[in-house]
Amino acid sequence: MIIDDQPYDVIIVGTGAGGGTLAQKLAPTGKRILILERGTVMALEDQNRADVDVFQKSRYRAPEQWYDQAGEPFSPQMNYAVGGNTKIYNAVLMRMRDRDFEAVTYQDGITPEWPLKYADWEPYYTAAEQLYQVHGQAQSDPTEPAHSADYPHAAIAHGPVIEPIVEMIQSQGLHPAPLPMSLTQQSDDPTGDAEVFGINLALKHPNVTLKTNAKVVELHTNLSGTEIVGVQAQINEQMFSFKADVVVLACGAVNSAALMLDSANEKHPNGLANGSDQLGRNLMKPLMTVIVERGAADNDGKFAPSVGINDFYWGDRDYNYPMGHIENSGGLLQDLIFAESPPVLSVLARLLPNASLTRLAKRSIGWWAQTGVLPNPNNRIYWQHTTRYNGQRRKKLRCEFTPNNLEAHDRLVYRWLEVLKDLEKTATGVRQSAVYPRSESPIEVMGYQCGTCRMGRDPATSVLNLDCRTHEIDNLYVVDSSFFPSCASVSPALTVMANALRVGDHLIERLNATA
Repeated sequence: MIIDDQPYDVIIVGTGAGGGTLAQKLAPTGKRILILERGTVMALEDQNRADVDVFQKSRYRAPEQWYDQAGEPFSPQMNYAVGGNTKIYNAVLMRMRDRDFEAVTYQDGITPEWPLKYADWEPYYTAAEQLYQVHGQAQSDPTEPAHSADYPHAAIAHGPVIEPIVEMIQSQGLHPAPLPMSLTQQSDDPTGDAEVFGINLALKHPNVTLKTNAKVVELHTNLSGTEIVGVQAQINEQMFSFKADVVVLACGAVNSAALMLDSANEKHPNGLANGSDQLGRNLMKPLMTVIVERGAADNDGKFAPSVGINDFYWGDRDYNYPMGHIENSGGLLQDLIFAESPPVLSVLARLLPNASLTRLAKRSIGWWAQTGVLPNPNNRIYWQHTTRYNGQRRKKLRCEFTPNNLEAHDRLVYRWLEVLKDLEKTATGVRQSAVYPRSESPIEVMGYQCGTCRMGRDPATSVLNLDCRTHEIDNLYVVDSSFFPSCASVSPALTVMANALRVGDHLIERLNATA
């Protein structure tokens, strides 16, 4: 093993929404920052796919296998590259609703109350929207919480195929609102991400070092187990050891928890900072169903998502529990998550020639229905160790997730189908669909994962304190979506970015630095 004797103040593991945002926050302090990313820079042509290639199996899968509840292997939809999963997300950056931070009563139970309320998050939401150059319009959504400042840019216009649909949705008494989007306004790389607005800005400072193809495999503590004294990483088949005053994990909710579990030692026999037995537990991801209006309208298959509907977020006329969020998928030839959910287009991708699939995609419109779930300690990730017949030891990463809050999600889907059928009867240029293929996103779709290192005040029931520092190890922090106590119906991305800025303020104070 090569010992890197460079003295670092901070090591950040991961470059996505959490790690990339934190890196740019800390970079101006002059503190010596090392960023470790297991992937490399993603080529522009791979980031901005807009053809049937998005339906080809395994293009956007991690080069590894996890194992589901039944012990069956799967390749997760994870992006190991500079910028993390933000390189393949749809760039929609929504705030959680103010009530999402409270104890929310779902039909299946009550969510935990967050220790920090919307008022605590609001300044950081605003700062994250400024950093990520969000284009939006807050006033049109009645569920949108109060903003202390407008979005930095006006909302993007709906495409020609979507504009008449939005007008018809409004005519039904609903409140379609422009989706807040992170955009660079660069023709070759239009969507904002954690590489563009995080890592690239951080690397302008000479005190910041980025190492790619660097997979962190273990964290080492001192003898008392109170401090991380070594970060072991494999870089191009060679093992290295790094050291810093502060270590921050931002590997994603699954991988950060897996790394801490795999770094168990005598002082932390069940995984680092796992005295609560909550590490790896309470894995959550929103229920997501894609609905296809097959043959509804001619389009180029490449338009951006632009409209969201939250009229059913907190319930409906005959249902008093939260149901969730609706948004259009954008063109079906560029929605990477859509490509992993096998309704008609993904099924036909294995049967039709590319030209036929393209024609079908260019006549269809897609919608996402998203519903939050409740934390469940039995939904978790853990390492399963086995011994093979030849005595060789091996380990598998088990990812066990049983969905809950299913009735609320079903109601949202069927309620939206009612809306679609009504508007197709009257909307100009929209053909009626005889069928509406739909499918829930499978376990492989892990982009919205959260909750495996819960934040809280009580060390007996949480892994992290309110600063996202582990209760048991003084210099170990986690800034990806692991910290979420509950899972809302919107993407966690903006909340992760806002939290990274919030934790950044704390670390600047801890390091006696100035930004």
